[in-house]
Amino acid sequence: MSLPNGFLDDLRTRVTLSQIVGKKVTWDMRKSNMAKGDFWAPCPFHQEKSASFHVDDRKGFYYCFGCHAKGDAIGFVKETENLSFMEAVEVLAREAGMPVPARDPKAAEQADRRTQLVQVMEEVVKFYRLQLKTAAGAEARRYLAEKRRLSEAALERWEIGWAPDGFNALRDALAAKGVSPELMVASGMVAKSDNGQLYDRFRGRVIFPIRDGRGRAISLGGRSLDPNAQAKYLNGPETELFDKGRNLFNQPRAREAAGKGKPLIVAEGYMDVIALSEAGFPAAVAPLGTAVTDDQLRMIWRIGDEPIVALDGDAAGLKAAQRVIDLALPLLEAGKALRFAVLPGGMDPDDLLKAQGAPAMQAILDGALPMVQLLWRRETEGRSFDSPERRAALDKVLRGHLARIADPSIKNHYAEEMKRLRQELFGTTPGAYRPFQPGPFRPGQRRFAPPGGALATTRSSLLAQAQGPVEETLREAVVLATLILHPGLIPRFETALERLELTVDDHEALRRLILTHADAPDLQDLIRKAAPAALDALMARPHVAIAPPVRHPQDHDLATLCLAEELAKLDAWRGARREIEEAVEDMVGLPDEGLTWRLTKAAEARHQSDRTGPSDSKDLGEDRDALSKHLQNLIDSEVWVKKNR
Repeated sequence: MSLPNGFLDDLRTRVTLSQIVGKKVTWDMRKSNMAKGDFWAPCPFHQEKSASFHVDDRKGFYYCFGCHAKGDAIGFVKETENLSFMEAVEVLAREAGMPVPARDPKAAEQADRRTQLVQVMEEVVKFYRLQLKTAAGAEARRYLAEKRRLSEAALERWEIGWAPDGFNALRDALAAKGVSPELMVASGMVAKSDNGQLYDRFRGRVIFPIRDGRGRAISLGGRSLDPNAQAKYLNGPETELFDKGRNLFNQPRAREAAGKGKPLIVAEGYMDVIALSEAGFPAAVAPLGTAVTDDQLRMIWRIGDEPIVALDGDAAGLKAAQRVIDLALPLLEAGKALRFAVLPGGMDPDDLLKAQGAPAMQAILDGALPMVQLLWRRETEGRSFDSPERRAALDKVLRGHLARIADPSIKNHYAEEMKRLRQELFGTTPGAYRPFQPGPFRPGQRRFAPPGGALATTRSSLLAQAQGPVEETLREAVVLATLILHPGLIPRFETALERLELTVDDHEALRRLILTHADAPDLQDLIRKAAPAALDALMARPHVAIAPPVRHPQDHDLATLCLAEELAKLDAWRGARREIEEAVEDMVGLPDEGLTWRLTKAAEARHQSDRTGPSDSKDLGEDRDALSKHLQNLIDSEVWVKKNR
């Protein structure tokens, strides 16, 4: 919907930003200067004690010097209430007493329908709340009081209700209120059978209303009291109001509590949230019958910067934690984190609170683990790393996790922590010193370098002085250029290209284009349109320009041989470099003889790759007969593909 010119400007002048923000924060009166329209408070977007959130009433903008949130009144309402732009405009217009300009008929009709559905849902909530107080709700009241230990006041706070064990109680009640059958079905609370009969979706269940960020009833959750029920918990279906993956149970209350400094807790279900809130942990939310989605995770982070995921201590709870970790890794950014509180003995928060009380729950929350610790435990707990191959497999998995983190700073810190944990696991903590043990070296014996450090022969070895990264980048460039000019080779070398570790951002962009458009008839033209600067920079490299596949673009066999050689050499160089890096890390802890042997073997492997193959020739296109057999062997054995050992 487009708004008339000047409407938004008029709206912004009629609302005072400090009044809008003041509903969500407590101003720091020592730091604020109200006479000048200068306000300071703890930021509502992240938990903090200092007042780093600044509102300038004269300019109509806010800015947080901690999390860098910024915007105007409309943006503030959007973020804090989880609303769309037009919904935020409507909220502010009501505050200012301004009529929102007439919308186009279709938009107006959609908004009116949503309003009608919200009204239907409120009637549904009222009906089920009344049913809990009737004779039919006696069993439910007994369950809530005795097993869940909820007081009358708690039942009112959470608007808990009871759906009678019949097929038409709600349907008839809504019809008596004048609700059309079409709206009943659209609300999701009444279903239609194959023969067209309407019936209540919830029957014989304790009812929990689900409200959106604005506090509007949008759906229900129901807990069956029948131990033989097919589903213990049942949520309403997705409707025009309700999207399971974009809402959270108890979102409005949790946001308010987290804004006052309470820790944000992510639990698994309705009763966990209710039990936590009633026990003094009001900033608790839960997903709605599904695993946490990326939208829900972003919503959670808008409520609190470092939520604690409270997990049942059973296998299912731990499995749920791993799914959250996999979801969160690509979304991590500075200031946004997750901690995990694993409950003991298969308990959920409700069980623990009933058995041991709030202090026990607080202790569990205080001991919550950062996400990197749980990730490390997943990959190492219960496993043996008694061979180089197993340790290498662990390294590969960890590198895969690191590669999924987009934020460079967080990726570096995760890498440092994993390196530290790895050193602890393998007993090579940096700085550890043990006396040198003279005598011959025996298998299984740990030996340590003398105080003077590594021997001069080790420090001066050819491998320790290698300068590989520059050459690796050039070889990457030749591989990419060859595939762009010879797209017919992409299927054969696709796996190698996917696994190739690239050192330049432009190379990464070109790889994505090559893999995505491998079947395009005009790959080079397509890449030139999509990434002209990256392609020009690639082809301008002198090392690329003189490469045989570039100089002989029609020679398909030559390009195949060249690709095989470049990929083989890259694998050898990088294997040697990784060995150097690990050896340098272990300089203090490893026996000098072992370190020297590792460096020597790595050097031999790298220089063997340099001595063999087409690089002995000044031009790959010369002496083809002498080279073809060797390179064909490389191709047949797919030396560029890392083999499992």
